[in-house]
Parts: sequence; C-alpha cells; structure tokens
Amino acid sequence: MSMNKKKQVWIWTENKQVMTSAVERGWNTFVFDSLHRHLATDWSSIAKISPLFIEENRLFDENASLVATFSEISSPQQLEQLQPVYEHADNVIVDLLDWQVIPAENIVAAFHGYQKTVFAISKTPSEAQIFLEALEQGLGGVVLKTEDVEDVLELKDYFNKRSEEGSQLELTKATITGVQMTGMGDRVCVDLCSLMRPGEGLLVGSFARGLFLVHSECLESNYIASRPFRVNAGPVHAYVAVPGGKTCYLSELKTGREILVVNQNGIQRTAVVGRVKIETRPLVIVDAKVDLDNETSYSILLQNAETVGLIPSSKGNKATAIPVTSLKVGDEVLLRLQGGARHTGIEIQEFIVEK
Repeated sequence: MSMNKKKQVWIWTENKQVMTSAVERGWNTFVFDSLHRHLATDWSSIAKISPLFIEENRLFDENASLVATFSEISSPQQLEQLQPVYEHADNVIVDLLDWQVIPAENIVAAFHGYQKTVFAISKTPSEAQIFLEALEQGLGGVVLKTEDVEDVLELKDYFNKRSEEGSQLELTKATITGVQMTGMGDRVCVDLCSLMRPGEGLLVGSFARGLFLVHSECLESNYIASRPFRVNAGPVHAYVAVPGGKTCYLSELKTGREILVVNQNGIQRTAVVGRVKIETRPLVIVDAKVDLDNETSYSILLQNAETVGLIPSSKGNKATAIPVTSLKVGDEVLLRLQGGARHTGIEIQEFIVEK
C-alpha cells in the first residue's frame, strides 16, 4: 500500500464502545444519519470528536458546511454517471452496494487524477484493506461502518503494520567467529508472492536476540536458475521477523502469512508468503559476535548450499551476498539486534538464556 499520502478513516457506528476505541486510536471523525444525531451530542460530552451528518446524500459538519457528497452505486453505469458530480465538497463517499460486481479497482481508476479524497463504505477491515490497496495507490480513505470493537482494532493493526513500510531498521555489523558442518535438518524455503531485489532478504536467527539478514535467491548462479521470490531461510526452529516488531518460527509460516523483507540498508517492506517448502538437507551452523571481547554470540543454521548467503556489512548500495559455502571466520555480515525474551512472538522484558 502506498503510504506517501496519509489514508483517512472515518467511523460510522451507533456503539459507544466502538466510538471510544476509535478515539483512543486517533480516529475521531464520525458519521451520523438523521436518526442518530443525538449520539453526536452525547458522545461529544465524553470525547473530542468531529461529527458529520448525512442530509440528502451530503455530509455536513457542525457548522453546516458541506464536507462530502454521498452516493450509493450498484452498477458500472451509475459509477460513470457519478464522476462529473462533485459540487464544492472536498470529499466523495461511495457506497458500493455490491463491490464484487464493481471491483475496487474500478473506483480507484474512475477517480484517478481528481483533486478529491474518495472514501468507500467498508463493513469489515478486510473490505477496507481492498479499497485502500486497489491498483497499488488505493482510495484516499474508508468509512468503517461497524458495531464491533474488534473491527476497529483489526483495522488499526493493519495501519500500524503498513506504517512500517519504507521505514529503516537499524542493522549492526557482526563478525563471523565460526562456520561448522553439522547434521541433517528440516530446512524451510520461503517463496513470496512478490519479487525481491538484490540486497533484500529475510531476518532469521536461532536466537531472538539477533537475526541475520539472509539473502534471497535473486542473484545469478552457475548452479541453478535465479528465483527472486525465494529465501532459503534455515531450519524449522529458527525465528523470522514479521510485521509489527514480532517474530515467528519458520515452521509457523504458511500461505497468506505476512513477512518482513529487509534490504542491506535496513529499509523494510511487507510481503505475503505464497508457499513454504520444508525438506531435509545438510546444515551449517554459523556463529557471530558484534563485540569480539564480549561473550554474547549469535547463531544461525543454514543449508550447506552455494545459493544460500548472508548479506555483508559493506556500506552503500552495492548489493552482494556471501554464499554460506564461502563464508569464513572474520567475514562481516549484517545482524538485527533486539530483545531476546519473546512470548508468542512479542518482545517482553524477562530474564532469558539462549545458547
């Protein structure tokens, strides 16, 4: 989802708990129909809200100023007829009575290039996500029409994850202290629904306190064709970074799960897992330290294959990877340091020893 322009969320509800939950999460614009204007007065006494009132397919604020037009659309023909009707409102709200018939992409395309913020009525967080992401740019906002607090929480969680897009994680230089053949193990290949570029990979590690940046298979190889959608990530027990500052086990990944893709400069984005392949392969254990004088070490197991590599710590935009088959003591790679204690993938403050 493009986050270059901030997406807006308005709430349409009769539920006081939904209202307070939304306000607590920074959404304070509420839509009221003519039968529930009194709720705006009641709620304004307990929370600072911006009420909008529907009157004859238009929305007005408390000062009776026109804020938006409101249209119900049930056919492509109605959508075409709607486009020229803008009046003087800065916002356009559309209620797709059957959005499976009129795809969200059609709405985005219809209003592309117009200096209006277009909102779609969404009855679930998943509907909202479709409207916000259609044709990559999405609509300018959604009106979440719900009586369920969980819908507000889920939509806010979605926004929190998307706000991480393009932000920079701090990566640390670590020095390899050991590379050793070990036995066989069940390793996980993670195939994504999007392509990775040179310098991108997944954050993986045996210990949650430090995750290695494992490169994708997008680089050309003499041994096998490039697979820019794949990361040969490590054994089933390893941690992998997912959106929201969380981790999960590689064994927990499955089709449809979101995962964090990071490049050599720490720029992160979210991708969707398309497939996970678990196969028994020979493994190599790699140990590293950030401070050679400190006892704290970091570890990862990887398949012993030329196509599996770690991203080196060389600065700049040059994207390379050190194959695990060429990795040696003294090489410097990138590591993501974080708290070691985890509960269901969430970082917690707790004493823990991992070795």
